Amino acid sequence: MAHSFDTDTEAAGLCAFVDASPSPFHACAEAGRMLEAAGFSHIVETEAFPTEPGRHYLIRGGALIAWSTETAGGPTTPFRVVGAHTDSPNLRIKPQPDLARAGWQLLGVELYGSLLLNSWLDRDLGLSGRVAVRGSAGVETRLLTVNEPVLRVAQLAVHLDRGVNEGLVLNPQEHLTPLWGVSTEPGDFRGYLAAAVGVDAADVLSWDVMTHDLQPSRRIGRDRDLISAPRLDNLTTSYAGVRALIDAVDGPGRASASPSTASPLIPLLVLFDHEEAGSQSERGAMSTLLPSVLERVVIAAGGGREDFHRSLAGTVIASGDMAHATHPNYPEKHEPQHQIAINGGPVLKTNVKLRYATDSVGAAAFIMACDQADVPVQHFVSRNDLPCGSTVGPMTAALTGATTVDFGAPMLSMHSARELCGAQDPAMYAGALAAFLAPSIA
Repeated sequence: MAHSFDTDTEAAGLCAFVDASPSPFHACAEAGRMLEAAGFSHIVETEAFPTEPGRHYLIRGGALIAWSTETAGGPTTPFRVVGAHTDSPNLRIKPQPDLARAGWQLLGVELYGSLLLNSWLDRDLGLSGRVAVRGSAGVETRLLTVNEPVLRVAQLAVHLDRGVNEGLVLNPQEHLTPLWGVSTEPGDFRGYLAAAVGVDAADVLSWDVMTHDLQPSRRIGRDRDLISAPRLDNLTTSYAGVRALIDAVDGPGRASASPSTASPLIPLLVLFDHEEAGSQSERGAMSTLLPSVLERVVIAAGGGREDFHRSLAGTVIASGDMAHATHPNYPEKHEPQHQIAINGGPVLKTNVKLRYATDSVGAAAFIMACDQADVPVQHFVSRNDLPCGSTVGPMTAALTGATTVDFGAPMLSMHSARELCGAQDPAMYAGALAAFLAPSIA
C-alpha cells in the first residue's frame, strides 16, 4: 500500500518543527512530543528495556532513538533503520564569553561545523541550547530558549572595505564575534543565563548554548513552492523520519495488516547529534549508541549475542542527509548527467570512494520503497574534480555491518544560516521513508 502524505500538511509541519527546534536538544524534545502523541513511551537507558511488544523512544542529550516491536517476529527479527542528525552549523558560546571592546559588549563564540560565515552577518540572533545547573539531587539540565533578538554580528561598512564586493574575507576569530550591548564593561552572560532558566547565577555550572536565526520558517516563491528556513540540513530528515515512523506503525498500511500477514521487522529511527563536527561523541554516529540499542532490543525479546548478529545480518539502514540541488547560478559545480531538481523527489546518493555508503543492494531497497510510495527517485553523484561531503551512513555501516543506503532531499544554500528546499519534497520524503520502514515491504 502506498504511503501518501499531504503536501501542504507536511510543508507546514516541517516549518513548525524547525521553528520549535533551534538546538539539537529542542529537536529531540519536539520529536519526543510527536512520538508520545502517537503512543510511544519514553524510557531511560539506565533501566531495563521493556520485554513486551510496544513503542518506545529514548533521548541521549541531542540524540534520539525510537522503535516499535509490535510486528517483531522474535529475537532474530531484523531492523529497518532510518538515520539522520539533529545538529546544524552555527555559532556556539564559549565558556568564558564576556568581552568589551570599543564601547561594545560582545560574546565570544566558536564556529560549529562548516558554516557559511557570511550568512551569519547582520542577522537578528537568539540563543538556545542546554544549561547544566546545580540541583537538589546533583546536576540538572534546563532547556534554554531565547527567541528575542539579543545578538548580532555586524558587518563592516562598504566605505571601510572598498574591495569587499570583489571577495569578502572573514577572520573567524576577529570578525564573527556578536555584539549584545553597549558598555565599556563586559556583560554577565552567566547571570543572563541564570535569569533565563530561573536559577541563581552561582548555580549555573556549564552550558551548551548556540545562536539561531530568528526569522520564522515560511513558504516563499511565486507559487509558494519553496521553503525558506534555518537548519533544513538536517531537520528536514529528522522531521520526515518521525512522521514516517509514526505512519509505518500506525498508518493505513499497518492498520490493514493482520498479525499473520505483517512482515517481521522492527522499524527504528535514530537521530544522531554532532554529525557536523565529525560524529565522534557519546551521541554521534561513531559512538556505540545505535549498536547498543539494537542489541538491547534483541535481549529484551529474549535473545542473546548470536540472535543479535543474526538480526543485524538482515538489517537495512537508510541514512538520510540533505542533497545538493543543481544551482541555477552555478551549474558548472554539478555533475552534468546527474542534475537534481527541487520538488523532484528523494535523492539517492552514491560515491565509489564510500563518502556515501550506498551499494546496489541498499539502493534497490530504497528504490523499491519509493516505488511503493509512488514518488520519483533522483540520483546524485559529485563531479570527479569536486569532492563531496559525507554522512552518518558510512559510520553506521562500519559499526553494524548492515546494508546501508545514503539518500536525501534536494536543497540550496546548504550550511547557510538560511537554507532553501522545495515545498513538495517533505511529503514525498516522508512517504518514501514510511514505505522503507513499513512491515509490508520488508
